[in-house]
Amino acid sequence: MNPNHIHFNDGAAYERYMGVWSQRAGELFLDWLAPAPGQRWLDVGCGNGAFTERLVTRCDPASVHGIDPSEQQLAYARTRPALHAAQWHQGDAMALPFPDAMFDVAVMPLVIFFVPDPAKGVAEMTRAVRPGGLVAAYAWDMPGGGFPYEALNAEIRALGIAVPGPPSPDASRIDVLQSLWTEAGLEAVQTREIVVRRTFEDVEDFWTTVLGAPSLGAKLAVMTPADLALLKTRVIARLPREATGRITYSARANAVKGRVAR
Repeated sequence: MNPNHIHFNDGAAYERYMGVWSQRAGELFLDWLAPAPGQRWLDVGCGNGAFTERLVTRCDPASVHGIDPSEQQLAYARTRPALHAAQWHQGDAMALPFPDAMFDVAVMPLVIFFVPDPAKGVAEMTRAVRPGGLVAAYAWDMPGGGFPYEALNAEIRALGIAVPGPPSPDASRIDVLQSLWTEAGLEAVQTREIVVRRTFEDVEDFWTTVLGAPSLGAKLAVMTPADLALLKTRVIARLPREATGRITYSARANAVKGRVAR
């Protein structure tokens, strides 16, 4: 296991750090998918259920299955009242434990760059969805600087500290997503950018959030007080602050969708 890769095992910390961003991007993603009600959904890399909760409350699914490698994340997902009827599975995106054509829709929200072999992950979703069904994903534009905490990551790198990263960051590029979907044999492939904004009440709200980052937080926790103070000063200087002290900025994701061939 690469120590510089990101691993999420704390559902509550993930909720504050990324869950808010995930749900806001997920709203726009679901608007774009415009799915019919009463469909069978598969959420690949469901994590703590942040996106799953959106699709359940908005899409009136017939059933929802979520799969994730982290049992801790799944435990948090099970606590969400809206998801009491969802079925949860611990497993691998590259070896989905489902029969062929079991689902109407398969989605991979903020996950494809974590899959060591993205093409295999897309092939597995395609296999698990019925002919004519929908396969879709969205992911932060990592190479293009669209990650919500890129300002923090950039300043950490400037201090000579390795920043944990996903194994397949280029999979989030919009041209790569287009190719992955096309090469999987999916039809009517479309892509789009998704831009979302988030407001933190003040510097401390932002800083407490990033200190709780599931993987990066561990690196911050072992920094010297002087280095941590310097990092905080440099990061805050890069962020737009309102007269009230609030911090509002945007993040950008790339999305893709396509249909399984009939």
